[in-house]
Amino acid sequence: MKPTAHLILVSAQPIPNLTPMLDEAIKPKKVLMLVSPDMCERANALEAIFKPRGINVEQYPIDDAWDASQISDAVLDILGATADGELALNATGGTKLMSIAAYEAFRSMNAPIYYVHPERDSLLWLSPKQASHELADRLKLKEYLMAYGACQVDIPEPHGVRPEIRTLTETLLTDIERYADDLGALNYLAYKADNPTLTVEVEHGPQSKPMLWELLELFERAGTCRISGHRLRFTDADARFMTNGGWLELHTYGICLNLKKTLNIQDIACNVTIQRQPAGKTPVKNEIDVGLIRANRLHLIECKTKQFEKNADVLYKLDSLRDLIGGLQAKAMLVSFNDPGKATRARARDLKIALCCKTDLRNLQHHLHDWLTADR
Repeated sequence: MKPTAHLILVSAQPIPNLTPMLDEAIKPKKVLMLVSPDMCERANALEAIFKPRGINVEQYPIDDAWDASQISDAVLDILGATADGELALNATGGTKLMSIAAYEAFRSMNAPIYYVHPERDSLLWLSPKQASHELADRLKLKEYLMAYGACQVDIPEPHGVRPEIRTLTETLLTDIERYADDLGALNYLAYKADNPTLTVEVEHGPQSKPMLWELLELFERAGTCRISGHRLRFTDADARFMTNGGWLELHTYGICLNLKKTLNIQDIACNVTIQRQPAGKTPVKNEIDVGLIRANRLHLIECKTKQFEKNADVLYKLDSLRDLIGGLQAKAMLVSFNDPGKATRARARDLKIALCCKTDLRNLQHHLHDWLTADR
């Protein structure tokens, strides 16, 4: 008999508490949450995801996540108020002591217990023993980010990549060695054009900066800008963004779209903005160049066309963001038009951040495929 209610132990890693509730074969009618004082925000975030899906929610606060006796009593009280077989325990979350105390309470009552394997994305029945269940990959990007505390998630409407932009990126990547040095100058021009008219003066002429002007002509043919003498004008704010490195983001996004069906990617978006509201602090805004969910796991991709910052700050920021909004199972990749150098490559290995840089970009689809299908 399928349990109609699940007891979950709310923790900082919410995804194992979330994925069983999105699988129609497992989904209960009600979720009961055991919530310690430091997990109230996480519990509220989960409740905001469950309720629109027709799942009733009840929260049971506990004073101390390390008081085994109190936890056991609370769980036994919950079991005592529930009919036999109707309540199952998800033993994945909480502190270790919460999990042990709840497990022992359920075992004493012969009530069902399961555990969500964090890497295989499968549900393992601990009691009574039965075959494991591969969880359905239904988790979406917005739900994932909300589960990790985002109070607002802005995801642009899904869109493809225009043929002119695909042609532009193919040209840039085919001759990447020729354009790498002057692309930084083009980025700077796009940066300076952040004004109402979206215009900027190009100081150097075609004679002194031939590669820069060749780049300008490439972007003009792609429809992102117009050149009149030494005046450069962007067609709109999106075009300025495209010229200021956005083309690599869209190129990466387009390749991920190509892989979506063959790799069973659940959800994908580019240029995502999230806002978090830490307790007692001012709101914090973060941006995701490309984010996708595969096998109920978050994959973050940062795209850079500018030269690397000193000490590879971009890697530390990406590592921090991955941990903050993705949890222990999230993965990260840096896609860069420039070569990061040996020291930065070594640092990326230490941080377990995948790299695809400079000439490797010609085989970006192959690198993305391997990264997305690897366990870690």
